[in-house]
Amino acid sequence: MRLPEDAARALEKLESAGWESYAVGGCVRDSLLGIEPHDWDLCTAAPPEAMKKVFAGERVIETGLKHGTLTLLAPSGPLEITTFRTESGYSDCRHPDRVSFVRDIHADLARRDFTVNAMAYSPVRGLRDDFGGREDIRKRVIRHVDEETFRRDPLRAMRAAQFAARFDFAIAPETIASHIAQHPECGVFCVVMSGDTGFYSGTKKLLPLLKACRVRVLPGLSSM
Repeated sequence: MRLPEDAARALEKLESAGWESYAVGGCVRDSLLGIEPHDWDLCTAAPPEAMKKVFAGERVIETGLKHGTLTLLAPSGPLEITTFRTESGYSDCRHPDRVSFVRDIHADLARRDFTVNAMAYSPVRGLRDDFGGREDIRKRVIRHVDEETFRRDPLRAMRAAQFAARFDFAIAPETIASHIAQHPECGVFCVVMSGDTGFYSGTKKLLPLLKACRVRVLPGLSSM
């Protein structure tokens, strides 16, 4: 996997300071799909104060530091670097009430939504794929990582539909079942139409699965 110069340099600086660090999430997924990533997100064992020391003298934005994110204003564009963390207490069903910084990349990957987004890559250590994301890419499947984390954020169901349509993947039956179990009153995936995201390419493939699982299909979707 080839990283942009600025991302590779940031990882090297963190590693040189003794902090295990990776590119993570969508940039790794897209790279494995053969798609050029638009953004490169990095994660690290370095706590926020240590990150500030590593990048002292460079242009950074600290507004996300409370949640572990330092934005490095690199020549090619901003790089978000986030401390490994866990999340808990979603009282608004969307944002975590508490964030805890950890030293374990596995715990950080476990909080993510889908297996294809729960992979990390290090030029030093290679691919870190604890939940089978690479195999799900091969199978062309969107599958949630963890039952609890998937259920506590209802918008992850929407993201499952969006990702499935964008990449022409199927949604794992257990992922749909998990959503319906949490929301038995409707059993709905909220589907957002957007030609800009390439949603139309996967719509017809999704329809049989959505209908079979009591998913409400928006007007006009069935005729596409």
